[in-house]
This record gives sequence, C-alpha cells and structure tokens, in this order.
Amino acid sequence: MILSALDLSPVTGDATQAQAVRDTLELARAAERLGYHRLWLAEHHNIPGLGSPAPEILIAALTQATKTIRLGSGGVMLVNYSPLKVAEVFMELEALAPGRIDLGLGRALGTDARTGGALRSVGSDAFPQYFSLLTSWLLDAAGTAPIDDAHPLRDIHANPSGPSHPDVFVLCTSQESATFAGAMGVGMVFAEFIARTDGGPAVAAYRQAFRPSAFRAEPWAGIALIAYAAETAEQAWREDAQRRAGNVAMLSGHRRRFRDQASADAFLGDYAGTPVLGMVESRTLAADAVTVHARLAAKAREAGANEVFVLATGPSLAHRIRSLELIAEVHAAAA
Repeated sequence: MILSALDLSPVTGDATQAQAVRDTLELARAAERLGYHRLWLAEHHNIPGLGSPAPEILIAALTQATKTIRLGSGGVMLVNYSPLKVAEVFMELEALAPGRIDLGLGRALGTDARTGGALRSVGSDAFPQYFSLLTSWLLDAAGTAPIDDAHPLRDIHANPSGPSHPDVFVLCTSQESATFAGAMGVGMVFAEFIARTDGGPAVAAYRQAFRPSAFRAEPWAGIALIAYAAETAEQAWREDAQRRAGNVAMLSGHRRRFRDQASADAFLGDYAGTPVLGMVESRTLAADAVTVHARLAAKAREAGANEVFVLATGPSLAHRIRSLELIAEVHAAAA
C-alpha cells in the first residue's frame, strides 16, 4: 500500500481561513518529512469551515517549500474554468517542479449551485468535452501528441511547453465517473469520504473499463478516506468529536463549525440514537495508529487500490500532524 495525504485547509478553533491556508504549508512540510508519497489539496468555494478555493496557488507555493513529495489537486473542479487556462496553470506548475505534479480533476462544482453560477460554471455535463480539450493541450505542450493543422485546436497551444506534463487523475464518487476515468486511460481516486460508500465497486468498474493511453499504460486506482490516529483509541475518538459533529450538522441541513470539544460533545449528545449520527459513527475511523493503519491496509486490499489517501483531520494543526506522524510510523514499520 502506498500512503499519501489529502488536505482541505480546514479552519480549526478560533483560526481564520487565512491561517488555515498557512497551516496547509506546515502540514505539507511534515508530510514530506514523514515519507508520504503525495499531498493533494482540495478546491471548495463559499464554505466557511474550509480555507482554500485555489489548490493551484498552494501547489505553486509548495513547489518551493518541498523537494520530494508529489503535489497535486484533489481536485480542480474543471467545469468551473477554461480548460486552456487549467492546462497552462498546470504546465507552469510542472515547470516549477518537473515530475512532481498531479492534476486531479473533479466533475462537480465544489460548492452549491448558486455559488457555481457566480463562478460561471458550465455544469458537470460539460466535463467530458472539457476533459478532452484539457488533455489535448497537455499532451501538445509536452510534445507527446502535438496539435497539427488538422486538429480543431490548431494554432492554439498551452504555455509553457516542456518535456513533461502533469500526471492526470479523475476524482470519482460513482461507478460512472470511475468508468469514464478508465476509458480515458488516466488514474482515478475514489473519494469514500464524500460518497459515503465503499470504493471497491468503483475501482472494479475502472479497471474493467481501462484502456491504455498516452497518460498511462496500466490502470492505477486510489481511495481517499478520513482517518484520525492518536496514542490511544479513546483519545482519538474524543479528539475526533468536532469533525463528527460538523459532519452530522451538514447532513442535517445546516453547516456549523465547532470551535471546541465541549460544544461538539453537547451537539452529538442531542443527536444520540439518531440515524444520521449512527451513519457518521459507523464510517468513522478514529483509533490508535496500529488499528488505523490496519484498517487502511484492509481498505486497500478490499478495494483493489494501489494507494490510500488519508484526509488529514484533527482539532488543531498539531493534532493533524501528529495523526499523520503516528500513521506513518506504523506504515514504515510494516514495510
């Protein structure tokens, strides 16, 4: 199992969204030191509890703050943007850190429909067309499949050109999107923490649909899930309360950020015995590091995944980094 990390720039405690963005820089340095293979950064709009709407800017900063870890988007919501502009941004990132850039693409908006309208998103139905345009420009810029005079995009090129292009992935929450990723011959990552269902069927659909392409000769599948580790299982469950409470609030139709454990515990007490809390708790992985790592490894085996992305959670930056550290220590010992 290859172990990587995913960060949403969460706003914790009394911090601001701006501080949440700066915290991601510190978490990235820690993830590299701890041996994580990749760090991917998410895109969310108009969500008070998440700080970063622009993973490409964080990636640019991290190309200068790290040396070895792969950096990527988890993901860029492609239908919010011009495919040419996305190709140019990620070719420029590839120029800054050759061989270390991943372009993970999402079909959704990363927000609600009204905010999507403010972003001038064209909607998820346009994703296949936008994907085709984007990948044509990437392959052209890298010299892999140049755009010639017979191509509809003739005389339009993404800059900067270079000898390499980012690796491309589709972020999936369904078998339909996984099948698309396989047919396009790119990598896929199934977001279990969004889909709230196991990734195995989607990974199987991806592998069955996979066709080799200029991007990838063999299928590659990852799964992403929330996991929190502490010194003991009891401590981990206690410190995960704010995340669980926020999740229950969101699923109950009203987003709320819990600044401390006491308010989270009180809120969870109000929902004791409800189906929504039962569902959240049944899908919570918060325990000691040995248990967490064993569950992650089992997930990878059961889903047929090459890589597992751990969504870095915790009530503070120090807790998030400590969780990643504990998981990495067990992973290194098991290697």
